[in-house]
Amino acid sequence: MAPGTPPASVVVVGAGQGGFQTAASLRDRGYTGRITLISAEDALPYERPPLSKAFLKDDAYLEGGAQLWLRPATYYVRQDIDLVAGTVTDIDRAARTVRLADGSAYDYGHLVLATGAGARTLDVPGARLRGVHTLRTAQDATALRQSLAAARRAVVVGAGFIGLEFAAVARESGCEVTLVEAAERPLARVVCAHTSEHFARLHRAAGTRLLCGHEVAALRGNGRGGVAEVELTDGSALPADLVLTGIGAAPRTELAAAAGLAVDGGITVNSRLLTGDPHISAVGDCATFPQVRSGSRLRLESVQNAVGHARLVAERLTGGPPSLTYDELPWFWSDQFSTTLQIAGLDEGHDGEVVLSEESGAFSVLLFNGDELCAVESVNRPGDHLAARRLLERRVPLGPGEASEPGFTLKGHLAGRRRGAGVPAD
Repeated sequence: MAPGTPPASVVVVGAGQGGFQTAASLRDRGYTGRITLISAEDALPYERPPLSKAFLKDDAYLEGGAQLWLRPATYYVRQDIDLVAGTVTDIDRAARTVRLADGSAYDYGHLVLATGAGARTLDVPGARLRGVHTLRTAQDATALRQSLAAARRAVVVGAGFIGLEFAAVARESGCEVTLVEAAERPLARVVCAHTSEHFARLHRAAGTRLLCGHEVAALRGNGRGGVAEVELTDGSALPADLVLTGIGAAPRTELAAAAGLAVDGGITVNSRLLTGDPHISAVGDCATFPQVRSGSRLRLESVQNAVGHARLVAERLTGGPPSLTYDELPWFWSDQFSTTLQIAGLDEGHDGEVVLSEESGAFSVLLFNGDELCAVESVNRPGDHLAARRLLERRVPLGPGEASEPGFTLKGHLAGRRRGAGVPAD
């Protein structure tokens, strides 16, 4: 295949957000070759963010699953995307073929690995008792919803996004909730202490018991196969008829590793999202890639990252310029109770903070590395979040001294820089 010539066929392994978007973006860009989208789940590709929130409490999501679908079944027929349910067991790089567990095989001109990540499980006695859940797929969420309907006491292990989002839903349903977190504060890996403390107060005010600096030693059964209590390493026991393990996710790299591709905390790709094999790309939660802004390698679990990866690969495969590299600004969000947290940028180690507009549970924290703004955490301040994204995307200068001045706003700073320094308008 000559450089810049689209491949005759593309096989995408994994039909989550990244896999779906790869197929959709190829068609959007006019690609006319064969597209095969292989899903390990026997379901139409669907959204995952609602699984820890609205899906657990809104009955509309149970009506055939259509509320979750990224597109209806007719879309794949209309776009000539072959949606296949099955598990890929082998990649033959020499023959450019993937094989499935059922014995079928698919040839590819280019292969895109969008294998995602799987929920980490507790490695303690009792972890397989009935009533112990992880939350990653629609099947997981359906089982969790059924357990929650009958539960009186829930223990959530891990106070990250998934754990806190589920804890909020469980409290709103009337369930007693205890959060157990090994770190000294919730969301310790993703937000600063100021924001973390806000969410600790929010959950405690709702009646959730929050135990930080604690770890699980074992899960004890009720004699009938179900969970009855959670034993902590300090010897204390927490009654529970439902346990959610929200201790992160591990990238699914086994297929890539078995094919001889480099794996290091994820499937290793370059800034063009190519693996060491020029006929194989990797996107989304499974991929570790170099961030152009910082030079560090990242693996991000977010819809924005998966979509951005997919669009870049589609552009590259349909004749995009050789200079094309992935350099999108990361951003994230989380809904808990009536509170929305939005994060723009990536904090890889800050040494300064400025808090803006702290009133009625709404504020933004600006994080600085020296005199450079690196991330903004906004709570119920959507306008700040949008302004922060634009400032960070365009690398508009802003130091902590200027941000600390009376009357400073992110929107005002962005507007002023546009007028005075030629920052392009939206």
